[in-house]
Amino acid sequence: MSDSATVDVPESSSAAKGKAPLIGVPRREKAGYKKGIAIFDFILRIGALVCTLAAATAMGTSDETLPFFTQFFQFQASYDDLPTFQYFVIAMALVGGYLVLSLPISIVTIVRPHAVGPRLLLLILDTVTLTFATAAAAAAAAIVYLAHNGNQNTNWFAICQQFGDFCQKVSGAVVASFIAVVLFVMLVVLSGFALRKH
Repeated sequence: MSDSATVDVPESSSAAKGKAPLIGVPRREKAGYKKGIAIFDFILRIGALVCTLAAATAMGTSDETLPFFTQFFQFQASYDDLPTFQYFVIAMALVGGYLVLSLPISIVTIVRPHAVGPRLLLLILDTVTLTFATAAAAAAAAIVYLAHNGNQNTNWFAICQQFGDFCQKVSGAVVASFIAVVLFVMLVVLSGFALRKH
């Protein structure tokens, strides 16, 4: 004579409706979101690399000699006549070198979208490089402005009317550097989003 006690356990609402609870979906969706950010980060880095190398090349090859010169006087404009432009070429080359070195770390964030270390490292280094690139671009932009407009108060004459090709190249280099700066701002914002969603 064995009495068995039975305990009635009520079914969960999801089991009653024939639906299993979905536990892993948010994690998977977050991984896809972070992977998308990492891929976009990689593309932006390549774009910034192209801009910085174009800026350094354009500035480094800016050289013009006016056709009218004598045996003793030769009118020539070159980037290495101005320390600001020399600094610009060095800065853009260093920024381009950093971007090349950062590409493998960016690939790591694509393969492992939830890894915090590589993303945090990129955020810190991108912020420092952004400051460096902005300083170089702004300094060069000030000299390009003087080359185009001059300054009557200090008797600095505009030289772009005579050295048109030179000014065109240095102006293009400055524009390319500011495009790189904008791309760096986007990279910093992307890294911030990726870390916030972790």
